[in-house]
Amino acid sequence: MARTGFFHHLGTFLLLAATVLLIVTCISAPVINDISIMRVDFARLHVGGFKRVTFGTFGWCEIADGQADSCSSSHVGYNPANVMRVVEGTSFSHYAEETTKALTKAMILHPIACGLNFIGFLLALGAGLVGSFLASLVAALAFIVTVVIMIIDFVTFSIIKSNVNDDDSDSRAHWGSAAWTTLAAAICSLLGMIILFITCCSARIHKRRNRDLEPKDDYGVAAAPPRRRRWF
Repeated sequence: MARTGFFHHLGTFLLLAATVLLIVTCISAPVINDISIMRVDFARLHVGGFKRVTFGTFGWCEIADGQADSCSSSHVGYNPANVMRVVEGTSFSHYAEETTKALTKAMILHPIACGLNFIGFLLALGAGLVGSFLASLVAALAFIVTVVIMIIDFVTFSIIKSNVNDDDSDSRAHWGSAAWTTLAAAICSLLGMIILFITCCSARIHKRRNRDLEPKDDYGVAAAPPRRRRWF
């Protein structure tokens, strides 16, 4: 893969970048309080000095101003609509609450997508034709899973964001950095998949072309290289 080595390494690096970006999403609140998929800035300080709430992959945190933060435990699936109802009094329909609660259970796909991108990276690392082909297949699967969970993230918190911004509390919901790292990871995974597949096909074409250019005997068999004459 000498002729496609640079692009192969570029595709490998993109899968590693997707892995790192998804790790950032996975360690969002409540693991790291200020990293969030979505955050809500309160119009006024709440009791306890809380000025915002951050929603992450496996839970949420209330961020205090100069005091200790209050966070949920890390677990798969939680109820962001109920959190906003309790801390801010935001109203949600039963359908909206049940939908967002159910969709947060699918956020287990974040670490799964992260693992698939890492497996693709390992397969592509210093691999030959077979390894590159397998890496592109795994990267394709990783891209699909990443896109699915990205859509789930935006659908889930778009419902929360719309209700928060439309009520009369003057609090404002904003997309957090973890939402954009998931989007960036999907782009890296897609580009990595495409580059690895193209380099795999290109290397196969070059290998076949070089084989066709080898000198052949009358029977179509590649001729053996000439033997060096020994002077002893």
